[in-house]
Amino acid sequence: MAGGGQLVVRTREVPGAVVLDLIDTGCGIEPDVQAKMFEAFYSTKPAGSGLGLPTAKKIIEAHGGRINVESEVGRGTKISIALPTPPRLGAARTAEASITS
Repeated sequence: MAGGGQLVVRTREVPGAVVLDLIDTGCGIEPDVQAKMFEAFYSTKPAGSGLGLPTAKKIIEAHGGRINVESEVGRGTKISIALPTPPRLGAARTAEASITS
C-alpha cells in the first residue's frame, strides 16, 4: 500500500479448519494479474523472482490447506489461508464442549 492504508489480520475457525484472513485497503489486484499470480516466475516487480506466492501456495497445500484471493481494483484485497484443524485441537474442542454442556 504505497499510499498508505489499513491492514487487518483476522483469524477465525470454520468446521475442520482455522483461517487466517489478510485484508487491506490498497489499490487491489487487476484480474489479469490475479489469474497469473500463483504461476512460477510471474512477477509484477522489476526485481521480483516470481517464486514467493507459488512457493507459499505449495507449502499451504502440502499441509492440506488452501489459499484464496478476492480483490477489487480501487478497493483492496483479501487473502484467506485455511489450514486443517490439527487433530489435537479438534479433540480439545470436543472435550471442552462436553465439559461445558
